Parts: sequence; C-alpha cells; structure tokens
Amino acid sequence: MFDWLVVGAGFAGSVIAERLASQRDEKVLLIDRRPHIGGNAYDCRDKAGVLIHQYGPHIFHTNSAAIFSYLSKFTDWRPYEHRVLAEVDGMQVPIPINLTTINQLYGLGLSSAELEAWLATRAEPVDEIRTAEDVVVSTVGRELYEKFFRGYTRKQWGVDPCELDKAVTARVPTRTNTDDRYFSDKYQYMPKGGYTKMFERMVDHPKIDIMLGADYRDVKDTVRYRRIIFTGPIDEFFDYRFGRLPYRSLRFEHVTQDKTWHQSVAVVNYPQTNDYTRVTEYKHLTGQRHPKTSITYEYPAADGDPYYPVPRPENAELFKRYENLALRTKDVWFVGRLATYRYYNMDQVVGQALSTFRRIEEAVPSKTGVTPVRKEESDAATSLVAAI
Repeated sequence: MFDWLVVGAGFAGSVIAERLASQRDEKVLLIDRRPHIGGNAYDCRDKAGVLIHQYGPHIFHTNSAAIFSYLSKFTDWRPYEHRVLAEVDGMQVPIPINLTTINQLYGLGLSSAELEAWLATRAEPVDEIRTAEDVVVSTVGRELYEKFFRGYTRKQWGVDPCELDKAVTARVPTRTNTDDRYFSDKYQYMPKGGYTKMFERMVDHPKIDIMLGADYRDVKDTVRYRRIIFTGPIDEFFDYRFGRLPYRSLRFEHVTQDKTWHQSVAVVNYPQTNDYTRVTEYKHLTGQRHPKTSITYEYPAADGDPYYPVPRPENAELFKRYENLALRTKDVWFVGRLATYRYYNMDQVVGQALSTFRRIEEAVPSKTGVTPVRKEESDAATSLVAAI
C-alpha cells in the first residue's frame, strides 16, 4: 500500500514526492512513462561523451530565494548567465533587443537615451494589448516585430502571433542599454553535475519507490494507493471528456561535430530562415571541456509529446471545464505545466509544487489511514494554480 501515487517524475512530481517522503514520512510510488526521471529537464552524455539536454536547453533562473535554497539541497551550482543571438538579415545580433542589437542591425551609433526616442517613433499605439503581436508592435514597432518575432512565433506555435495571448511575447523584454543577458533574475545558475544528478538526489529516499517506463493507465489498477499527484495532461486524465487540449510538441535533431565549438553562445535563434527555431550548443551551458561539441536543432511540431500549452482564449475556456471537473475529484492533486495548462518556467513549477505540498499539509492529515479532508472543503486545496 502506497500513501501516494505520483504520476510524472519531472520537476512537479519529483519535488512533491520528495516533500511527501521527507516531511510526512509517507510512502510514495513515483512513476513515469519515459525510461528516466527528470522529465524534460533530463540530461545525459551522448555517444561522444558530451553532456546534452535530451529535450532541448533548460536554463535555471529565479528571483525566489526559497526556491533556490530548496533545490540547493540536491545540487551544487555553476554560475551561468544565458545569452542568445538571433540571425536576422544575415547577421547575428543579441536577443532580447537591446542597444547593441539596433546599432549593429542598422549601422547606427545611438546612446541609450537616443534609442528610447528611436523606438518611440516606431512603436504603434494599441488601444488594448491582448495578443502577442500587440505587445511587440506597441513597444518596438512593426518592422522589428516582423524581423524578430513573427516568423519565430509562427514556427514555434503554428499560428500567427495575433492569435496568441500576450503572455507569449511579454516574456521577452526590450532593453535600451547593452545588457545582453536573456534573463535578469537574481539567481542564474546551472546544476553543477547536471539536472539528472540533481533529480537522483532529490528522489533518493527509502520511502520513494520509482517505476519507469510505466504508463498511469497500466499502473493505476495494479497497485494500491490512497491519493494521486497527477502532473500529466489534465485532459488525458479525464479521457478527453470535453475534447483534447492543444499542446505544441518538439522534435530534436542531436548532432556531434568534430570541432571544439560551433557557435559563440549557447543558443542562436532563427526567426527568418530554416525550419528549426534555434540551435543549442551545450558546452556553453555546462562548462564541460571536450575536444568535440554537440548541438541540437529544434523543430516545433503539432504532433508528439506535449511540451507547451497553446495560450489562446478558446483553449483557456476548455481548460476551465477540466479544472472545474478536477476540483470535484476527490484525492487527486493536479500540478505542473501540463496538468494546470500554464506555460511555466522551471522555477515556477518548483514553486507550484512546494505551494501544493503546503496545501496538502493543511488539508490532509499526515497520519496514515486517516480519511483526508475533501479538496473542495478547503480553500487551501481547491486552486490548481499555486500562488508563486
């Protein structure tokens, strides 16, 4: 008998499994349909011995001291500030757009103050900012929107930016100085031994059993458990009762090259050319020294494993129907990007998992065998989206 069946061994499932085992001394069965733990953050050495991210680049960054402190229990860190270039008009320039980007692209010598005025003359007034397109054209104008955002977004999401929620492009700032870091968070690090090593330490507990290559449908009726943490697609849990929620998938082409370096930064975006959106070179991320280098070409796809919830109003409405159903489902807690249909960063998923654990603490007595409080009877347990 397990106290908890945790479905999915990525950040959401692994964090909650660790908390349930270490803080409540409860027995957990952690399962994943993939043959490894770590979810999409899983990393491994390829045939050449280069440490790669199997499912594309994962760069940790957060402003939360609590989240950073929690993960630090399971890993040492390597300082790393992420930088990205975009290949635009035949040249590679910094993205997010900054002073260097504009001066290099247009052959100018603007100061920060001059760039602010320059952008203001190009920005288009938008009465109500609702879409991903609105965010960009109201800030930098249509020409830069076409160069940097429209093509990339169409490849990434399969629809035009005017059909997507504003949150998609609001994630990418515009700077009038020369700060070329992709993120500005207080804590910017990479796990020193890699993500997989961090996950291995996280779930290394005598109260946690791990079953890999195991689908929830095949397991749920073959083992005994009291409660479920579900981190997979919420529509799948309910057998697509209201229809399928749209997710974007990815296809990865991993290539090892017989040279030390391929590009000058970890990631180069391709908003104007090629079918792939970006190329990642992992040694920039990991600090690994190796005579060869391994890169990944990333191709967005409509079919395949679900990676990104598609942020459109009609999808949000469909999710609400599943959310309402989930709130009425006893002894099942939905956590993570797929289960709550939110485009979360890694630190946000960790924050949501820790917040959900706190709600479990309030709602479910820790003594084994005691009937838990129904989720709908506790304000602390009804919301699927944690306050991060």
